[in-house]
Amino acid sequence: MLLANVIEMYRDHMQGIDRSPETIDIYTKDLRAFQRHLEESQNGPAYLEDVTTADIEGFLRMLKDVKNYAPNSRSRNHYTIQAFYKFAYKKELVPRNVALSVEPVRLPKKERQHLTEREVAQLAAEIEHDLVRLVVMFLYHTGLRISECLKLTLADVDLDAGVIRVLAGKGNKDRTVPISDKLRPQLADYRDNWRDAYGSDRFFATKKTGRLSAVYVNHTIGEAVQRLGWDKKVSCHIMRHSFASNIVRKNVGLVQIQKLLGHSSLAVTSVYTHTNLDQLTDAVNAL
Repeated sequence: MLLANVIEMYRDHMQGIDRSPETIDIYTKDLRAFQRHLEESQNGPAYLEDVTTADIEGFLRMLKDVKNYAPNSRSRNHYTIQAFYKFAYKKELVPRNVALSVEPVRLPKKERQHLTEREVAQLAAEIEHDLVRLVVMFLYHTGLRISECLKLTLADVDLDAGVIRVLAGKGNKDRTVPISDKLRPQLADYRDNWRDAYGSDRFFATKKTGRLSAVYVNHTIGEAVQRLGWDKKVSCHIMRHSFASNIVRKNVGLVQIQKLLGHSSLAVTSVYTHTNLDQLTDAVNAL
């Protein structure tokens, strides 16, 4: 069977099990890149049943040596191909999952970059766009992903109850996140006094488009970072890391942080348990 046809079957399968549009697009993009690589190397169409472990290893090697993909990107491609062949095997389209024999990509162990509370305040003060500044503070005080944040409707942000309802977040999961005492008055002031996108039900929305773009938010953050002269890359996702890292420092338990972030396992949340030199110094001096 043509690999291209099975990729379309897998795309339909992901839509049928309600994978997010972002996940479907990323998986499809990865698989089509794999298909093109095979077609170019074989100078002809690629067939599902003809793919070998060596073909997958060659593709991952090409991503490293030719495309200069980072380990995380190569690891994602490997995971995508594994999931694709798991699907093909379950549908009895292949006699075995050849992707299982491929060694996983070794990932460097490094701590997640984050901002301190002081740096968050500096960044917010430097952002000139009022709505983007509010979104940055919202991300820092809630830990939401930018995609979750910008999908929120007016009904999802319940200021009376003091909660945010995240519907169909990553993994198609719902969760409820409390609104902090610091954030609540800022959101109420925005909603009641200066939100002017009255034709839109999105909570964060501009008058012109009725919504806000993640690309625009990240671009505005980047401009502020440049003006501050910081030698670091800051994005919306760094605000989520900053939320998690700073509440870990305040001794909030990992289980609570896992629920707030919407992680599927504690293993994912545990990457935020990094320490700084001051904490290590306090530790050795405790003896």
